Amino acid sequence: MRILFASFAAFIVCGTVSSPMVSSPAWADDPVDPPAASAPVPTTKAARLDQLFSDLKRERNEKAAERIAGRIWGEWSQSGSASIDLMMQWSQKAIEDQKYDVALDFLDQVVTLQPDYAEGWNRRATVHFLMKNFGKSMSDINQTLRLEPRHFGALSGLAQIMAATGHKQSALEAWQKVLAIYPMMRNAQDQVATLSEELAGEGI
Repeated sequence: MRILFASFAAFIVCGTVSSPMVSSPAWADDPVDPPAASAPVPTTKAARLDQLFSDLKRERNEKAAERIAGRIWGEWSQSGSASIDLMMQWSQKAIEDQKYDVALDFLDQVVTLQPDYAEGWNRRATVHFLMKNFGKSMSDINQTLRLEPRHFGALSGLAQIMAATGHKQSALEAWQKVLAIYPMMRNAQDQVATLSEELAGEGI
């Protein structure tokens, strides 16, 4: 379970404004090849995300896919509000210090002030998960996915909650949804293989 907790926290927090719960993912600061000169450059956040998700789904090189995922986290982290960004930074520091109640105070304000900011819900889901409040974490994951159905971090969190609570089939289905969005996510590949084998064995 320690591995599951660490993995979940890394996935659903790694797109933070400041440093993530453990450390910035290696790919977050990696340079990404610029688009070809003839390719139009998306000008809106929605258009950029659509292009990045399209690239992520087609990419078959694991490291290149990680860099694309890092760019997606970067887009997700942008709240458009300096005050929200600051509260997200404060919540991150509280998480790092394991002051989860303090983190929740900041995140409650974030989701109240900007309820359409998916990362606010996603961050709060992380804190609830770390506190083993699975029901509340699930509720916030659902809000995250309502705002961004392609959120592979929130889906991976959902999968791990399902596995942790003994719902292997639901966990498998959630991991399969992750792979439909991010085919080269190694952890999701491993989890699908493991759960498929376990469920097949239990069916014998």
